[in-house]
Amino acid sequence: MPSQKRWQTAVKAFCHPRVITMLFFGFSAGMPLLLIFSSLSLWLREAGVERSAVTFFSWAALGYSFKFVWAPLVDQMPIPWLTRKLGRRRSWILAAQTGIAAAIVWMACTDPAAGQHPLVFMALAAVMLGFSSATQDIVIDAYRIESASVDLQAMMASAYIGGYRIGMLVAGAGALVLAEWFGSTKGGYRFEAWQATYLIMAGMMAVGMTTALVIDEPASEYNPADAYGAKTYLAGLALFGVAVAAFGLVFYASGIFLEDIRIQLGQWMNNATLGGFMVECVRLGAGILAAVLVGRLGLFFRLVNKKMVTDSYVAPVLDFFSRYRLMLAWLILALIGLYRISDIVLGVISNVFYQDLGFSKSQIASVVKTFGLFMTIAGGFAGGLLSIRFGVIRILFLGALLASATNLLFMVLAFYGHNLFLLYVVIAADNLAAGLASAAFVAFLSSLTSIRFTAVQYAVFSSLMTLVPKLFGGYSGTMVDTMGYPAFFFITFLMGLPVLILVGYCSRHLDVAK
Repeated sequence: MPSQKRWQTAVKAFCHPRVITMLFFGFSAGMPLLLIFSSLSLWLREAGVERSAVTFFSWAALGYSFKFVWAPLVDQMPIPWLTRKLGRRRSWILAAQTGIAAAIVWMACTDPAAGQHPLVFMALAAVMLGFSSATQDIVIDAYRIESASVDLQAMMASAYIGGYRIGMLVAGAGALVLAEWFGSTKGGYRFEAWQATYLIMAGMMAVGMTTALVIDEPASEYNPADAYGAKTYLAGLALFGVAVAAFGLVFYASGIFLEDIRIQLGQWMNNATLGGFMVECVRLGAGILAAVLVGRLGLFFRLVNKKMVTDSYVAPVLDFFSRYRLMLAWLILALIGLYRISDIVLGVISNVFYQDLGFSKSQIASVVKTFGLFMTIAGGFAGGLLSIRFGVIRILFLGALLASATNLLFMVLAFYGHNLFLLYVVIAADNLAAGLASAAFVAFLSSLTSIRFTAVQYAVFSSLMTLVPKLFGGYSGTMVDTMGYPAFFFITFLMGLPVLILVGYCSRHLDVAK
């Protein structure tokens, strides 16, 4: 195809109906996250809730990291009546969005300053919000992959990223502005102000719900809706609920029993943070073990259909390894797990770095959050456009190179110190690179999934891509204390170099849009 025609095709993709659909779905996916984190945290602090209790609410978002656990149910189980009316994907999208809106309304009707019981209800609503939002992500990812060819995936990912960031801006800065405008401040808490704010946020979910109702169901040759009876699916769903309850119970109870050990371990290691991290890992492992044990008992006593479990959980894994063979499959998983390590590890400590250089909160908000947001959106659309023009693999390599190379600019900023112009330059380069890399990476992940197990496999990939970077990111503060900012930034640059080798190797063995 001539160069000019390829550019015209790439630009024309901006107006494709599927691309516009992903912009709206991205908005509805980006809305819930900050309603659990920053906006809710500020609400709770204004309501007089202790800081230690506020941080516990971040656990409500654990569903994002473990969504692959119930992704098979979303992939396989039909929703009575709704699936027949809307189809396999649209029914689950609408159901998840309804759950999100209901959870936000529940939060809006709960005053955390009214006592312990309302605070518990607020926590339950936040958990419901996190679970429903993670479920929405599972289905939207599956819808995106199934509704268009690989050539359009990068542009759809770009639109999704853009919508997601806009949703975060509305739920973050927008919610705070509304709450203050309605009359709630740090020194003068007013429940009605936050109630009105969260009710407006719930109303914003109409964007995604309307989109789900007007779009077409993606064409798919595989439809598991009739594979098993309703009782079989309900039994599986009930077992999953019991397993989740077992996880929550063990995780909560172990926190009480291990509190003394946490303190003693921190004193013995002379590092309370590391000691606490180790105890939390034990608690998490114990909770997962309890959930797995419940699942195994359910299978042993034949409370669930073993073949359904095999088809839902084992078959997607076997399918992936059979298509890519053992060696290549593990290298692909290594690439997925390491691709974003440079920017995520640096990002954990970035706000602290800006403050240490003397930048004010207003400067950080305007440059890093607002200006950086638009740079990320621009980078995302550039990544989609270039992926269509030059191929996903080439832009995947370019994104990995830029994402690690821009970390060297932070070394320059550390050398010059408080320099607002240089901060703009660094944020522009870093966010453009991150947006470009994300668009190509999402398109790459989409190409790896099988149409039969779209939701499950992509949920596993998206969980894996942040797992290793977040584990390393937890030690970023310790690394900075030990070696200083310049050396730390250089280390994060080096972390990205093995990714280039992995991309190069995989490009020779994968038939992705080259």
